[in-house]
This record gives sequence, C-alpha cells and structure tokens, in this order.
Amino acid sequence: MLARRLVPSCAQLRPLRLSHLAATSPCYTRTFTRTAITSLPMEPVFTKDACPPAGPYSQAIKAGGQVFVSGQIPADNTGKLLEGSIAEKTDLCCRNICAVLTAAGSSIDKVVKVNVFLVDMADFAEMNGVFEKYFSHKPARSCVAVHQLPKGVPVELECIALQ
Repeated sequence: MLARRLVPSCAQLRPLRLSHLAATSPCYTRTFTRTAITSLPMEPVFTKDACPPAGPYSQAIKAGGQVFVSGQIPADNTGKLLEGSIAEKTDLCCRNICAVLTAAGSSIDKVVKVNVFLVDMADFAEMNGVFEKYFSHKPARSCVAVHQLPKGVPVELECIALQ
C-alpha cells in the first residue's frame, strides 16, 4: 500500500520531449536515428591459444567495434583444468582473455568492462592481486559471488573490449 503512494503510475508521469531538451540544452540538438542491432555484422572469434568453449558458443564475438569475450575459466588450451591457488587460476583466466582478444585484433588494454564470478568471496583479495596486474588501466568491473560455475571452477572472467 505504501509503495502505491510513493511510485507514480505511468499515466502520471509526464512524457519526455526531445524538443524540450533541445530548447533547454544545445547538447541535445542532435538528430537521433534508429539502427537495428541485427544490421550490425557479427563475427565469431576462435583461437587455439585459449580454453576451448565448453558448450555451443564462441570464445568471443566482434560486433560494432567491440569484442565481447565469453567467460574464461582456469583451463588450458586443451580444456584441462588448472590445479592450484586462486591467484594461479585467475592468472590463467586472464591469459585466456589475452589470447582471445589478440585473436580478435584487440588487447587487454582496450578492455572497458570486466565481470568476475567467484564461488567464494574469501578469494576476492587474492583474485584482485592478479587482476590489477593485467588491468592496470582500471576498467569498469563487477564482481559477484555465485553458487556454482561450469566444471566446478572457483573463478570465471568475461569482458568487453574495444577493437
């Protein structure tokens, strides 16, 4: 009941008019055009220098001047999982990302967003120590705890980079 009073209905909200924005701020005078996402060419990326996909997906997709790297787990280029510390496993995830980005014509210094998935947040500090060695330019990042990851690994990283 309380939420009803605090949140206006859609009918109560005033529509946003671009003409109003253009009149009040010259930075909004640009004409906007609609571009269908489906019209952007998408190119899958595969490399033998990183962990092979564990399912029906690409290691990365190049589209719109960006590279979308799928989640990389701590497995070598044959798919064998690494035994070792979380630092060693994070390092292998980052090396896999580097290999995929290189195959896509990009590089680690062009990464703009990283998502980190950890099974145990107690590994956060150790993962961070390795992370900052690879991503010294400090891209945007999310780090979330998850219940489980593919193949029982404790860490997985995915990213978006510029081409």
